Amino acid sequence: MVCARGPIISLYMERSPNPDEAAAIAAAIARFQADTAPPQAPEGEATGAWQRAALAEGVGAKGVLQRHLEGGGERWLS
Repeated sequence: MVCARGPIISLYMERSPNPDEAAAIAAAIARFQADTAPPQAPEGEATGAWQRAALAEGVGAKGVLQRHLEGGGERWLS
């Protein structure tokens, strides 16, 4: 199963680990997640993929909204 942050990891053990083993397991999982995490996006890039696509195609809602408020344009279905 994959969630927004990555795959969900499940461990099944026949007995409960002692505190040292539990710490080692937690450290191994944290290291695995750090090693396999996707690279972070550059700080200057604050737009999402949908916004970049809309900007590239020149899509905007301001004109549509203005026409709607003035009584023109197509009727909105909601």
